Amino acid sequence: MVGATGWSSLRPIPNFDDIITNHTTVKEDPFTPHQHDPNPNPPSEDPSFVLAGVRGGEITLDVADLRRLPVTVVSDCTIVSTGHGTSGPFTFTGVRLVDLLAAHVDPGQTWSQVEILSGDGFGTRLRRAELEAPGRTGQIVLAYGIDGAPLTRAQGLVRLIVPAETDDALRQVKWVGRINVRG
Repeated sequence: MVGATGWSSLRPIPNFDDIITNHTTVKEDPFTPHQHDPNPNPPSEDPSFVLAGVRGGEITLDVADLRRLPVTVVSDCTIVSTGHGTSGPFTFTGVRLVDLLAAHVDPGQTWSQVEILSGDGFGTRLRRAELEAPGRTGQIVLAYGIDGAPLTRAQGLVRLIVPAETDDALRQVKWVGRINVRG
């Protein structure tokens, strides 16, 4: 279950805002590329997540909310993952992250990046330019389906897919728990 300041899971994690601003409660910045060991205990079975920094606050969304937005399908996507090797190719179904933001960020709001944090504390940053003109990265998607079926808890429930990712899945955030829109 998502709360105002974090994600309650099988493994407690520090306050997200503290991670972002102070870096005092974790050994490393979750947004700096780093090794991420496979998680034998995936976070909560609740696929909802917080979208923060929109319309002056934050909202909680889930797969049903994502399904109300235009559907994007990413085919022939492989995942290079720490401890698992390469898997795929997969076909992911979801919503482009830029479409999610367009639906919830005020048109006049200035923002330059988004931070995507997993329920287990792993995270990545994406620049606005990557989302609006993805080029080499391909369409960046919040996936809720894989090969025609819903993502399972082990697969991530809601998962960030950056199709061109080839560096040990450092941007393929599983169990999306929070997305922060930053100026």
